[in-house]
Amino acid sequence: MTLTFGDLVEDADWVPMGLEQQGHPKYFWNDGGLLRDAPVDFAATFDGAMWVATKPIDIPRFNRNPLRVRPHFTVPRHHHNVDEMLFVFAGEYHIEHYEAGEPQTVRVGPGEVFLSRAGTPYTMTAGPEGVTYIETWPKPLKHLETYWHDVGWVRR
Repeated sequence: MTLTFGDLVEDADWVPMGLEQQGHPKYFWNDGGLLRDAPVDFAATFDGAMWVATKPIDIPRFNRNPLRVRPHFTVPRHHHNVDEMLFVFAGEYHIEHYEAGEPQTVRVGPGEVFLSRAGTPYTMTAGPEGVTYIETWPKPLKHLETYWHDVGWVRR
C-alpha cells in the first residue's frame, strides 16, 4: 500500500462541489421517491457552499470524502443507510440530531470526531470560519444511500 500525505487544511487543490447532483441515483427523498422528483433545488441550496479536494488519497478500502464548507452553511437534514464518521480538521460543525426523540446539538471542532448511526437524521451547520473535514463509511461508496429530509432546502 502506498502512503500519500497531504494537508487538507491548506487552500490548494480544492474545487467547487458539483451542483448537478439532483439526479444522483443514490439520493432519495425521505418522503418517498428520488431527490430529482422532490420539490427542492440541489444547485440553489448548495451553490458556492461546499468544495471537494482533488488531493489524491490512494487507499481503496478507505471510503472517504474530504469536504470544505463555507461559514454558517447548513447541510440540509439527511441520513444514510450505513454509519458515517466525520473527522474535523479545521473550523467547526454544529450537528443537530435526535436522541431519544429529543433534539441535541453537538459542536465538533478540530481533531474531533462525530459518528452518526445509520438511519439517524441530522443537519450540519458550519461555524463562523467554515469547516474542513473528511467523512468516512465502513462500506464502499457504491453501497451508500442518502435520504434527504424536508429541512434546510431552497425550494423549486
